[in-house]
Formats: sequence, structure tokens, C-alpha cells
Amino acid sequence: MKTTAALKVLPIAHTLYLREVQVADAAAIYQLIDSSRQYLRQWLPFVDHSHAVADTEQFLRSVTSPANTTEKVFVILYHEQVAGIIGFKGIDRLNNKVEIGYWLGQDFQGKGLMYRACSTLVAYAFEQMRMNRIQINVGVGNTRSSNIPKKLGFRLEGIQRAGELLNGTYHDLEMYSLLQKEWEGLKNSDRH
Repeated sequence: MKTTAALKVLPIAHTLYLREVQVADAAAIYQLIDSSRQYLRQWLPFVDHSHAVADTEQFLRSVTSPANTTEKVFVILYHEQVAGIIGFKGIDRLNNKVEIGYWLGQDFQGKGLMYRACSTLVAYAFEQMRMNRIQINVGVGNTRSSNIPKKLGFRLEGIQRAGELLNGTYHDLEMYSLLQKEWEGLKNSDRH
């Protein structure tokens, strides 16, 4: 387990930053899940498997384990409160590609937090991790979530049919991607 001093922090704004998760975050994360349960379960399969702080602790132990090389998870801290989670899934160093997953508590919606958090993680993936491709999967119909990759310049590649089991039913996923060279072009066009 990493010590607090060794945890990576990615600043976004004065009151908003990302910090690598630690097992000590379990109670705050679980409380956020529990207080937003009905809202989150519309799109997130893990919510129905999160019944206690111990479930969140188990997840955090797995992603903070030194043996974990395929996931990197951050808490989104807004005014020093846990607002949500964002991170990398399926880190593939051989092919330099990764998927970003995220969720935000209901009370933190509509403030632009996830867009800024995602933008920060995209820059980190391309600049620090030297990734070539980033993918974001979003449930078909989850407009709030799909607006994020669209605003960031991701391209819709297609629909993954029955890509996720959610509340006992298979749902389709929109697959968005952004390549490093596309991101560089977007970054350069923003400067002018």
C-alpha cells in the first residue's frame, strides 16, 4: 500500500484536484455511492454489488496493490470532498492504449467537474504515460456522460452491442476514442 506522501496528485483548479485512491478513502467513497445509489445505478453495474464499506475497501485494496498493473484510480476532490472517481482501466503498455472510466456523485453534477477531471487525465495519459490511444465507453442514452468525450474531441467508433450487464439487462455501449496525434492537433488548434 502506498503512503500518502507517495500518492500522485493531479491539480486541476484551486478547489479541484485528482489524487490516487487509498484504502483510507473507502468510507467517504462508499458514503458517496450510498447517497447517490438510485442515481448511479441507472448506468453503473458495480453499484448493486456495493453493500458496505468493506466492499469499497476490497476494491481499493485491489487497485492499490503493487501487483495491479492494469488500473490506476483517482478520487476527484472538490473543496476537499470526495466528489467521484476517475481512472484508467485496462492499461495496455504493449499497445500503448487505455480506457478511462468515471462517475460523479449526484450532488456534484452540473459543475463541469467531470469534464475538467477527464481533460486532466487525458493529458496525463498522453504526456506522462505516453499512451497512443484512449477509449471511453458510455451507456447508450447516458447523454451527460457521452457529452464528455464529445467535448474532448473523441470520435464515436461505434456501438458495442450488449456490452454491459446492468440491473439484470444487457445494455449497448457507445465506444469513443482519441489518438495521441488527434489530441496534439486539438491542443495546437486551441493555442491559436
